[in-house]
Amino acid sequence: MGAVLRITASCLAIPGAAILAADPAIAQNFQFSDIRIEGNRRVDSASILNAAGVAPGQALSAGALNAAYQNVVNTGLFETVEIVPAGNVLVIRVSEWPTVNQISIEGNRRISDEEIQEVIGSVPRRVYSPAQAEADAAAIAEAYGAGGRLSASVTPRIIRRSDNRVDLVFEIVEGRVTEIERLSFVGNRAYSDRRLRRVLQTRQAGLLRTFIGGDTFVAERIDLDRQLLTDFYNSRGFIDFQIHSVNNEFARDRNAFFVQFNVQEGLQYDFGRITASSSLPGVNAQDFLGVSTIRSGGTYTPRAIEETVARMERLALARGLNFVRATPQVTRDPRNQRLDVNFLLEQGPRIFVERIDIEGNATTLDRVIRQQFNIVEGDPFNPREIAASAERIRALGFFADAAVEARDGTGPGQVIVDVDVEEQPTGSLSFGGSYSTDTGFGLNLGYQERNFLGRGQTLAFNIVTATNSQSSRFTFVEPFFFGRDLAFRFDAFYNTDDFDEADYNTRVVGFSPSITFPISLNGRLGLRYRLSKDTILDVDTGDPDNPLDDGSSPIIQSEEGSLYTSSVGYTYSYDTRRTGLDPNAGILFRFSQDLAGLGGDSEYIKTEALLLGQRQVFGEEITLRATLEGGAINALGDTETRVTDRFFLGSRQLRGFEPLGVGPRDLNATNEDALGGNAYAAARLEAEFPIGLPEEYGISGGVFLDAGSVWSLEDTTGAGGVEVDDSFHLRSSIGVSIFWTTPFGPLRFNFSEPLQAEDYDNTRSFNVTVSTEF
Repeated sequence: MGAVLRITASCLAIPGAAILAADPAIAQNFQFSDIRIEGNRRVDSASILNAAGVAPGQALSAGALNAAYQNVVNTGLFETVEIVPAGNVLVIRVSEWPTVNQISIEGNRRISDEEIQEVIGSVPRRVYSPAQAEADAAAIAEAYGAGGRLSASVTPRIIRRSDNRVDLVFEIVEGRVTEIERLSFVGNRAYSDRRLRRVLQTRQAGLLRTFIGGDTFVAERIDLDRQLLTDFYNSRGFIDFQIHSVNNEFARDRNAFFVQFNVQEGLQYDFGRITASSSLPGVNAQDFLGVSTIRSGGTYTPRAIEETVARMERLALARGLNFVRATPQVTRDPRNQRLDVNFLLEQGPRIFVERIDIEGNATTLDRVIRQQFNIVEGDPFNPREIAASAERIRALGFFADAAVEARDGTGPGQVIVDVDVEEQPTGSLSFGGSYSTDTGFGLNLGYQERNFLGRGQTLAFNIVTATNSQSSRFTFVEPFFFGRDLAFRFDAFYNTDDFDEADYNTRVVGFSPSITFPISLNGRLGLRYRLSKDTILDVDTGDPDNPLDDGSSPIIQSEEGSLYTSSVGYTYSYDTRRTGLDPNAGILFRFSQDLAGLGGDSEYIKTEALLLGQRQVFGEEITLRATLEGGAINALGDTETRVTDRFFLGSRQLRGFEPLGVGPRDLNATNEDALGGNAYAAARLEAEFPIGLPEEYGISGGVFLDAGSVWSLEDTTGAGGVEVDDSFHLRSSIGVSIFWTTPFGPLRFNFSEPLQAEDYDNTRSFNVTVSTEF
């Protein structure tokens, strides 16, 4: 051949190599009697020849040789490729990529080696691929970005070893966390930036930015924030609310983002006329309208619509009417800013549930997930019920993600419900500390498993030791007892109190099984039994050598010792604070009674009630709360109550006073210990509001007014035979509070001043409570 054609390139140095063929002489066609492959070890020659697309005796142009070269390079199997004509022989000389000997990760502190290994595709003892190494570097950087370290950089490097091996090293520079310096809003009028920031999952960087993960910038979190903000406005009647854009501006000099939501609130609508109609023969729509929770004039909220639809469809099922759909028809009245709603009762498609398929639950039993469905195979298909079941599955807290979807079944009129879950850890071991001005410093040790053996059961053990008290408790909960919505709970407890405020101590040990079940949408009823040994010990009996020291009141001295209490009781609770239709208001009502005397030594009936209401006003900036509670215990037969049975008002119920600071006292005894009372009542009014500090600090203020009293005893004969005053005496206090929400737990500082108090009451002007777990 008059000229020699050599094609040489290195994939490391020349991506997509070029053919060096400038001599006109090589524009001719070539023909090689033989093609020889050199340099290959792992890849067989036939595979290389097949990839090149050439054969001996074939007429080849320079372009065809260039294409053959590109074909071999594009296999990605070789570090270098050469095509060298040698007389009548075409030599294809290759150098294979080395094998990865080991993978090392350097410079990482925030993410462990094990976590990084899970996101990379390179594997030891396999062929090294530069493209895979670059993809791995990008995946590692993305993992850091998800944690807010957007400036993290990852560089893959190789270290040559013998026998065509390399060590793959990922050099990581983690960089600093990229925080959100400012969250702002444009276009909002009804609600302040402060209130809207509380809606978002993303947080501004604040005083405790080192411990708060929500203030790091995560792009995916912004999408969730958009939905949260939309839901917030829609639930308050702003049906035309829109988010036009979200601007994320990165300031390199501060390594921080400035995020701005551009919104359009629109008008706020109320409910207008609420009607119902029916296209079904024999169905009276007015009967269904009676279960509606919507009232004309109330603020529009989609949740009220959904709940009314669900109630109407449940009523139809209860009357034997399957496949009935309550379709809301909304008519807008922009002049009066009202929405008229008509619920049309109509026949829906006849579709049945063929089966329910569950995947992803390696630990959790299928029945735990199936218990969240109110339907089984063969029941009529109700999309609304499927959506509600999905919410209940997510609310279990066992799964990081739970998707519930319906697809066509194997036959007409059938659907298959697919449940795909991703499990997450459900056990925790906690070690913590606490401090209270009532109990002093303490240590907490606890273990909890919320999905014991994958059965959905809760198993917990907790030990709390404080300066003046110790308590331990074992708890087991079966949420679906006998396969029904019936929660069975068993508690065993051991509590001791060494009072600084009294010259006696108490010890209570026992157990209590109970069951709880719903009786309405927001109401629950609990039934329980309790058996305990209640001991009063270390009562001060005075100094026999000092007639002036008679110790504690003879009322308490007569109560010293141990008695067994065997009681049955119930508690009814009604709570709309989270499930109510009004997002700005809610109430909690709780009523309980216990009857002791079914065996044991104590005989009494104890009744307690609590009513709590709260409302957010002034653009939801101020929260108002009012609490009213009271109780009474009545001894039965010839028995009398003891201090372990009677009521005391603690510093949480009546601020401005010691835990045993109010109530009847034997003023003629040396130790004027509080005796407690057979009746109590307390009322608390408080307001919580911002005090001008950035809300990311988590500090707000409050004011409160408390009033209450403890009174009534069976035995009023005190020291020296003098009657103890056990009549009703009102106490009250006023004060201010500082609330501080920290990553270590909520802190509350109360500064109080008693307005009404008896001379013998023990007052307190300041108290603080803080607790945390590590």
